[in-house]
Amino acid sequence: IKILAIGASASAMMRRTGEHYFKVIEGVLERTIPGVDVQIIDRGVSGELARNAAERIKSEVALNRPDLVLWQVGSSDAVAGVPVDQFETELDDTVAWLRGHGIDVALVGLQYIRGLAKDAQYQAIRNAVNRVADRNQILRISRYEATQVIEQVEAQKSGEAPNAFAISEQGHTCLSEYVVRAISSGVFLRPVRPR
Repeated sequence: IKILAIGASASAMMRRTGEHYFKVIEGVLERTIPGVDVQIIDRGVSGELARNAAERIKSEVALNRPDLVLWQVGSSDAVAGVPVDQFETELDDTVAWLRGHGIDVALVGLQYIRGLAKDAQYQAIRNAVNRVADRNQILRISRYEATQVIEQVEAQKSGEAPNAFAISEQGHTCLSEYVVRAISSGVFLRPVRPR
Protein backbone atom coordinates (compact mmCIF):
# COMPACT_ATOMS: atom_id res chain seq x y z
CA ILE A 1 0.00 0.00 0.00
CA LYS A 2 1.48 3.32 -1.05
CA ILE A 3 0.22 6.28 0.99
CA LEU A 4 0.86 9.90 0.09
CA ALA A 5 0.84 12.03 3.24
CA ILE A 6 0.31 15.68 2.44
CA GLY A 7 -0.80 18.84 4.17
CA ALA A 8 0.37 20.80 7.16
CA SER A 9 2.25 19.86 10.30
CA ALA A 10 2.02 16.05 10.60
CA SER A 11 5.38 15.68 8.95
CA ALA A 12 6.91 17.89 11.61
CA MET A 13 5.98 15.47 14.39
CA MET A 14 9.02 13.67 15.73
CA ARG A 15 9.29 11.38 18.69
CA ARG A 16 12.03 12.07 21.21
CA THR A 17 13.62 8.81 20.11
CA GLY A 18 14.01 10.35 16.67
CA GLU A 19 11.49 8.00 15.07
CA HIS A 20 9.34 9.87 12.59
CA TYR A 21 5.54 9.95 13.02
CA PHE A 22 4.94 8.25 9.66
CA LYS A 23 7.51 5.53 10.36
CA VAL A 24 5.46 4.69 13.45
CA ILE A 25 2.30 4.52 11.32
CA GLU A 26 4.03 2.37 8.67
CA GLY A 27 5.24 -0.09 11.27
CA VAL A 28 1.93 -0.39 13.08
CA LEU A 29 -0.01 -0.73 9.80
CA GLU A 30 2.32 -3.53 8.65
CA ARG A 31 1.78 -5.36 11.95
CA THR A 32 -1.99 -4.75 11.78
CA ILE A 33 -2.44 -5.95 8.19
CA PRO A 34 -0.22 -9.05 7.88
CA GLY A 35 1.60 -9.52 4.58
CA VAL A 36 1.17 -5.92 3.49
CA ASP A 37 4.13 -3.68 2.75
CA VAL A 38 3.28 -0.06 3.56
CA GLN A 39 5.18 2.85 2.10
CA ILE A 40 4.33 6.36 3.27
CA ILE A 41 5.60 9.18 1.08
CA ASP A 42 5.75 12.26 3.29
CA ARG A 43 5.14 15.46 1.37
CA GLY A 44 3.83 17.53 4.27
CA VAL A 45 4.68 21.22 4.36
CA SER A 46 4.29 23.05 7.65
CA GLY A 47 1.72 25.83 7.43
CA GLU A 48 0.46 24.82 3.98
CA LEU A 49 -3.02 25.95 2.97
CA ALA A 50 -5.50 23.57 1.33
CA ARG A 51 -5.39 25.42 -2.00
CA ASN A 52 -1.61 24.97 -2.21
CA ALA A 53 -1.77 21.32 -1.19
CA ALA A 54 -4.50 20.74 -3.78
CA GLU A 55 -2.14 21.92 -6.53
CA ARG A 56 0.71 19.77 -5.26
CA ILE A 57 -1.50 16.70 -4.89
CA LYS A 58 -1.95 16.47 -8.66
CA SER A 59 1.82 16.50 -9.27
CA GLU A 60 2.52 14.08 -6.42
CA VAL A 61 -0.15 11.67 -7.67
CA ALA A 62 1.41 11.68 -11.15
CA LEU A 63 4.89 11.08 -9.70
CA ASN A 64 4.08 8.54 -6.98
CA ARG A 65 0.78 6.86 -7.94
CA PRO A 66 -0.44 6.33 -4.37
CA ASP A 67 -3.29 4.06 -3.33
CA LEU A 68 -4.35 6.46 -0.59
CA VAL A 69 -3.86 10.16 0.07
CA LEU A 70 -3.73 10.99 3.77
CA TRP A 71 -4.45 14.73 3.75
CA GLN A 72 -4.00 16.70 6.94
CA VAL A 73 -6.00 19.82 6.34
CA GLY A 74 -7.69 22.78 7.95
CA SER A 75 -5.60 24.14 10.82
CA SER A 76 -3.49 26.49 8.69
CA ASP A 77 -6.54 27.61 6.71
CA ALA A 78 -8.44 28.41 9.90
CA VAL A 79 -5.56 30.41 11.39
CA ALA A 80 -5.00 32.24 8.05
CA GLY A 81 -8.67 33.22 7.88
CA VAL A 82 -9.39 31.47 4.57
CA PRO A 83 -13.10 31.92 3.75
CA VAL A 84 -14.96 28.76 4.75
CA ASP A 85 -16.86 28.40 1.47
CA GLN A 86 -13.65 28.73 -0.56
CA PHE A 87 -11.92 26.16 1.65
CA GLU A 88 -14.82 23.72 1.42
CA THR A 89 -15.06 24.04 -2.37
CA GLU A 90 -11.31 23.43 -2.75
CA LEU A 91 -11.54 20.36 -0.55
CA ASP A 92 -14.59 18.99 -2.40
CA ASP A 93 -12.99 19.56 -5.81
CA THR A 94 -9.73 17.87 -4.84
CA VAL A 95 -11.49 14.89 -3.26
CA ALA A 96 -13.55 14.51 -6.46
CA TRP A 97 -10.38 14.71 -8.58
CA LEU A 98 -8.66 12.03 -6.48
CA ARG A 99 -11.64 9.71 -6.57
CA GLY A 100 -11.99 10.29 -10.31
CA HIS A 101 -8.44 8.96 -10.63
CA GLY A 102 -9.20 5.87 -8.53
CA ILE A 103 -7.32 7.08 -5.45
CA ASP A 104 -8.77 6.79 -1.96
CA VAL A 105 -8.48 9.77 0.34
CA ALA A 106 -8.67 10.20 4.09
CA LEU A 107 -8.93 13.64 5.66
CA VAL A 108 -7.04 14.25 8.88
CA GLY A 109 -8.87 17.06 10.61
CA LEU A 110 -7.69 19.99 12.67
CA GLN A 111 -5.67 19.68 15.86
CA TYR A 112 -7.36 20.59 19.13
CA ILE A 113 -5.88 23.81 20.47
CA ARG A 114 -7.39 24.92 23.76
CA GLY A 115 -7.14 28.62 22.89
CA LEU A 116 -9.09 28.09 19.65
CA ALA A 117 -11.84 25.86 21.05
CA LYS A 118 -14.30 28.78 20.91
CA ASP A 119 -12.84 30.50 17.86
CA ALA A 120 -15.61 30.80 15.24
CA GLN A 121 -13.28 30.56 12.22
CA TYR A 122 -11.43 27.54 13.60
CA GLN A 123 -14.66 25.70 14.36
CA ALA A 124 -16.21 26.66 11.00
CA ILE A 125 -13.24 25.17 9.12
CA ARG A 126 -13.41 22.09 11.35
CA ASN A 127 -17.09 21.69 10.51
CA ALA A 128 -16.33 22.14 6.80
CA VAL A 129 -13.85 19.22 6.91
CA ASN A 130 -16.55 17.11 8.57
CA ARG A 131 -19.14 18.07 5.92
CA VAL A 132 -16.79 17.28 3.03
CA ALA A 133 -15.96 13.87 4.51
CA ASP A 134 -19.63 13.09 5.14
CA ARG A 135 -20.80 14.34 1.75
CA ASN A 136 -18.14 12.35 -0.10
CA GLN A 137 -18.42 9.33 2.21
CA ILE A 138 -14.68 9.27 2.87
CA LEU A 139 -12.69 8.52 5.96
CA ARG A 140 -12.17 11.44 8.35
CA ILE A 141 -9.62 11.01 11.09
CA SER A 142 -10.92 12.99 14.05
CA ARG A 143 -7.62 14.52 15.09
CA TYR A 144 -9.35 17.32 17.02
CA GLU A 145 -11.19 14.92 19.30
CA ALA A 146 -8.13 12.67 19.67
CA THR A 147 -5.76 15.52 20.59
CA GLN A 148 -8.38 16.95 22.96
CA VAL A 149 -8.51 13.64 24.84
CA ILE A 150 -4.69 13.38 24.84
CA GLU A 151 -4.43 16.88 26.31
CA GLN A 152 -6.97 16.04 29.01
CA VAL A 153 -5.05 12.88 29.96
CA GLU A 154 -1.74 14.78 30.03
CA ALA A 155 -3.32 17.47 32.22
CA GLN A 156 -4.62 14.86 34.66
CA LYS A 157 -1.16 13.25 34.90
CA SER A 158 0.75 16.49 35.44
CA GLY A 159 -1.90 18.50 37.25
CA GLU A 160 -1.60 21.40 34.81
CA ALA A 161 -2.65 22.15 31.26
CA PRO A 162 0.08 21.13 28.81
CA ASN A 163 1.45 23.35 26.07
CA ALA A 164 -1.26 23.39 23.40
CA PHE A 165 1.26 22.71 20.63
CA ALA A 166 3.28 20.03 22.37
CA ILE A 167 2.00 16.49 22.63
CA SER A 168 4.17 14.05 24.50
CA GLU A 169 5.87 11.04 22.92
CA GLN A 170 3.06 8.89 24.29
CA GLY A 171 0.57 11.26 22.70
CA HIS A 172 2.24 10.93 19.29
CA THR A 173 2.27 7.15 19.61
CA CYS A 174 -1.40 7.19 20.62
CA LEU A 175 -2.27 9.44 17.67
CA SER A 176 -0.27 7.19 15.31
CA GLU A 177 -2.16 4.14 16.53
CA TYR A 178 -5.46 5.98 16.13
CA VAL A 179 -4.60 6.82 12.51
CA VAL A 180 -3.73 3.15 11.89
CA ARG A 181 -7.02 1.96 13.38
CA ALA A 182 -8.97 4.45 11.28
CA ILE A 183 -7.17 3.42 8.08
CA SER A 184 -7.47 -0.31 8.87
CA SER A 185 -11.17 0.04 9.61
CA GLY A 186 -11.62 2.04 6.42
CA VAL A 187 -9.92 -0.69 4.41
CA PHE A 188 -11.63 -3.72 5.98
CA LEU A 189 -15.01 -2.39 7.04
CA ARG A 190 -16.00 -0.24 4.09
CA PRO A 191 -18.86 -1.49 1.92
CA VAL A 192 -17.87 -3.18 -1.33
CA ARG A 193 -18.54 -0.91 -4.32
CA PRO A 194 -20.50 -2.57 -7.15
CA ARG A 195 -18.41 -2.95 -10.31
